[in-house]
Amino acid sequence: MKIFTLLFVMLFSSILVAQTVEENYRKPLKEVLIQVETRFRIKLSFDEKMVADRSVNYAQWRFKDDIESTLQAVLAPLDLVFYKSGEANYKIETFHYYQRSVTDGQKHLNRLLSLYPSLQDWEKRRAGLQQCILSTLGLFPLPPKVNSNPIYANKRTLDGYSAENVAIESLPGVFVSGTLYRPIKGKGPFPAIMVAQGHGETQHYGESSQLLSATLARMGVVVFSYDMFAKGEESLQFAFDDHRTILAPTMQTLNSIRILDFLSSLPYVDPNRIGMTGASGGGTQTFLMAALDPRIAVSAPVVMVSSWYAGGCPCESGLPTHTCGEWGTNNVEIAAMAAPRPQLVVSDGGDWTANVPEIEFPYLKKVYALYGKPEMVENVHLANEKHDYGPSKREAVYQFLARQFGLKISAFLTISGKVDESKCTVESKPAMLVFGEKGEKLPAHAIHGIETLKQILKQNK
Repeated sequence: MKIFTLLFVMLFSSILVAQTVEENYRKPLKEVLIQVETRFRIKLSFDEKMVADRSVNYAQWRFKDDIESTLQAVLAPLDLVFYKSGEANYKIETFHYYQRSVTDGQKHLNRLLSLYPSLQDWEKRRAGLQQCILSTLGLFPLPPKVNSNPIYANKRTLDGYSAENVAIESLPGVFVSGTLYRPIKGKGPFPAIMVAQGHGETQHYGESSQLLSATLARMGVVVFSYDMFAKGEESLQFAFDDHRTILAPTMQTLNSIRILDFLSSLPYVDPNRIGMTGASGGGTQTFLMAALDPRIAVSAPVVMVSSWYAGGCPCESGLPTHTCGEWGTNNVEIAAMAAPRPQLVVSDGGDWTANVPEIEFPYLKKVYALYGKPEMVENVHLANEKHDYGPSKREAVYQFLARQFGLKISAFLTISGKVDESKCTVESKPAMLVFGEKGEKLPAHAIHGIETLKQILKQNK
């Protein structure tokens, strides 16, 4: 009898412990969130699909004395994060490595500012960031330049400008394509602008990019508008998915450097007046190039300078460049590395640049103020617009570049005072190709595939 009683007690105890630790302490996530709302008298917003079939281990032990510590303890193990969205409201989202809360972004900027109270401190910081970013991209030192000439195709003369398709060989057998726009009037040397593309499928063949480039050319600027890695005519060499690999940020930066080399070599371009612009992912390329290469004299990144968003595509944030430097860095500090060269930051109310006037722009002015030139960085904020490179954003860039390059913009204004884009021709994609509609003119030595590219990069280190 005693043996039976002992065995029963041991069995019951083991069951009780199992139920307590492995069952009773585990609760459905949604149930826990409802308890959080009740205890702290707040409202939580979340996607039902995100919390379905998820549970919290040791749920009751995760409750703390304040709401944010409790949410951190409950959500962090599940790779979920929260953002304050109102006085007593919080939004729950999936954790993304490339995204912070707006508040955390601002705190990070304040932390970074504390690292460089003087110009000497800032320039030391910038030099370290430049080397670290280039090393992380695998571009320190740079691969040797390819000893080949640009490939030109289908030059046409339009209203006040010419357009010609050009391909540059950035690595042996690797070609990046675009369109070279030139003013018809004037002798030069002209200022020049590189127009980098974002993630859109139309790339430099799109209407917005063509209008921007052609209008600038009519105003007296040489423009080279080119595609992202593995897009446009580079899709003849690489698969669409290669755009979202960690080689993309390396190749996009290298392509931009070689295009800058190309523009600098043109006899009708003033090498001291070369600028760059682009929206979204093109904005990332713009401020990154301005940070790394002092030959970019003027920059205008559009809808991308954010302290809390690093870019969701691996082509922007797939390599740990944002971990460079003490406390890491972010897109705003990288944009600040252009100081004191002129920079226009264009932002809007419909994306991650919504807080630029209150958070990012004041930080940029403080860095520029270290040089005594806070007026050299500008912000045009379009609170009612969304993520694009639309007419209002292009207008802001026209006005900015006209001031920086001394362009006679008055000759190109409509009665309403806006820059006239109506005389620009939006061309079809076939007219803008270097290698033909089926890629039949692609050079025989062109490489194919991401694995071959890896070998080329390894050989050229």
